[in-house]
Amino acid sequence: MASRSLGGLSGSRGAGGGGGGKKSLSARNAAVERRNLITVCRFSVKTLIDRSCFETIDDSSPEFNNFAAILEQILSHRLKGQVTWFGYESPRSFWDYIRVACRKVSQNCICSIENMENVSSSRAKGRAWIRVALMEKHLSEYISTALRDFKTTRRFYEDGAIVLGEEANMLAGMLLGLNAIDFSFCLKGEGLDGSFPAVIDYTPYLKFTQSSDSISSDEEELRTLGSSGSESSTPENVGPPFIMDENSWFNKCKRVKQKYQLTLEQKSYLEELLRLRENQLSESVSQNKTLLQRIEDSDLAHKLEKEQLEYIIVELQDQLTVLKNNDLRSRQELTAHLTNQWPSPGALDVKAVALDTLLYRKHNKQWYE
Repeated sequence: MASRSLGGLSGSRGAGGGGGGKKSLSARNAAVERRNLITVCRFSVKTLIDRSCFETIDDSSPEFNNFAAILEQILSHRLKGQVTWFGYESPRSFWDYIRVACRKVSQNCICSIENMENVSSSRAKGRAWIRVALMEKHLSEYISTALRDFKTTRRFYEDGAIVLGEEANMLAGMLLGLNAIDFSFCLKGEGLDGSFPAVIDYTPYLKFTQSSDSISSDEEELRTLGSSGSESSTPENVGPPFIMDENSWFNKCKRVKQKYQLTLEQKSYLEELLRLRENQLSESVSQNKTLLQRIEDSDLAHKLEKEQLEYIIVELQDQLTVLKNNDLRSRQELTAHLTNQWPSPGALDVKAVALDTLLYRKHNKQWYE
């Protein structure tokens, strides 16, 4: 009866609300869809990071396949179609948006993916881009650059899309943690097949994990819930919730032991890593001291050499000055000596005139005779 009355109440509200109720319901559905995709993406990133501690992430990893499907649906959320010449709208892939919005990323892989021979469809190129960006550890940078180009994003997506909302900043931030993982993918595998859309597997994130501090087991909780929901259940059918059989205790102890062993292994690994880092640090400190001492010795040697060169330059300048003075003095002495040894030009001219006169007279005398 209660359910019927609630149903009637909701029906009367729906009839009274009319179009406003449909709009609010549509807005709620869109918000729930965006929140679900972002939440499951966050869980997927955490699962990938945890799995990478124990094994290499490649195409066969179910955690990666699920993450790729989630990211593909996020980037395809409310993606506009491409309008043809006849006015029809053909479906688009998120790769059409990425290859335009991520051109500004330095050393991007857009051209390489466009020229891949074994990848033809747009969806397959988008999946290849996800793998290459993860291996290059630049997926967060690609997404951030694309989201900053708001004009291009607005041109490719409709209102209410995840990349146009506040969730976009959360997406770029959570993808940053994937840069710590070393991915290894084959770009010729079946994962690049673009003929089928990606499907998200929600079961890994909806699975219930029993705490080690829990008293009752999973089977007893399910049996209790099932018996409480049926009208024919009786108190005799419901066992005491605090009683556990031997197998349940054994499994619980086994899980605790495995966790303890794993913690011990991680502790020993971290201690060994710490010792290694301390040794490397001590070696670096000693090398740094040696280099500093070498630098100081080199500076001192350079200073001494500079002082010696400066002293040699000063001494050479003094010697050059002395040589210049001696050369000038020698020239002056030589000039004076030459001046004293030879007569003046005037005296030489008088003697020449007298000699010419005597020779002329002697010649005339001989001619008259």
